Amino acid sequence: MEYARPDALVSTEWLASHLDAPDVRIVDGSFFLPAQKRDPKAEYAQAHIPGAVFFDIDEIADTSSPLPHMLPSPEKFSARVRKLGLGDGSKIVVYDAAPMTGACRVWWMFRAMGHKDVAVLDGGLPKWLAEGRPVTDDPTPPRDRHFTARLDNRLVRSVDDVFGLIDSKREQIVDARAAGRFRGETPEPRAGLRGGHMPGAYNLPYNDLLDPATGTMLPADKLAARIAASGIDPTKKVTASCGSGVTACVIALGLYLTGAPDAAVYDGSWTEWGGRQDTPIVTGA
Repeated sequence: MEYARPDALVSTEWLASHLDAPDVRIVDGSFFLPAQKRDPKAEYAQAHIPGAVFFDIDEIADTSSPLPHMLPSPEKFSARVRKLGLGDGSKIVVYDAAPMTGACRVWWMFRAMGHKDVAVLDGGLPKWLAEGRPVTDDPTPPRDRHFTARLDNRLVRSVDDVFGLIDSKREQIVDARAAGRFRGETPEPRAGLRGGHMPGAYNLPYNDLLDPATGTMLPADKLAARIAASGIDPTKKVTASCGSGVTACVIALGLYLTGAPDAAVYDGSWTEWGGRQDTPIVTGA
């Protein structure tokens, strides 16, 4: 069984054979939570795939918002990625060191800004390194390229949108956090947040879509089966949520690969929902 839409994923073999392709741009989208005590920008400087530029989701963001790494305006996004040499007509391949979390966020951001020719490196940097493929510490000199950003509102949801979805049920809300956090049994990693989940939400922990041995996306048949087992109707649109809008994008990618309707991401996610006092929360399964 093949993925219904395989264009969003490339293998390490494919990337190795396209490192010098003039229309391919490689992006390191690594991201870590503060508790992980890892500096993705420093790790990029020490070793990255040749030709890669670093995409900082905390800087290419709406830095005026009190919430972390919120989607920036199209104007800011365009200005930042243009300076990274990422432009119209390029096939953008994103990887990360996790793998598959920060890269999926960057994949979703480009799609939300209207650039559809973007893919995630399956298994990310860990798989690339395990196979003995080349890395370098040489800086990648970016060349400014024109980038046209057009916000696709179908892929982004706000807190007000989610209020409406709870009432109307016109989209399925899918929470990518671990089951303990979803049920309100495990404390949130960010201080001051209530535990639990949005009324009517389904729980599909993002790492359930990944092969634990390789960090790659599950094969097409297993991916579809895992999504179905969560109770989601794959023919209906999903709004994905998580802790801060990063791992929700793994759900969006998984659904895309299966041919499901393009998922939206609730950008504020639980950092916003669990941090407010006017948002309904339920606990338990």
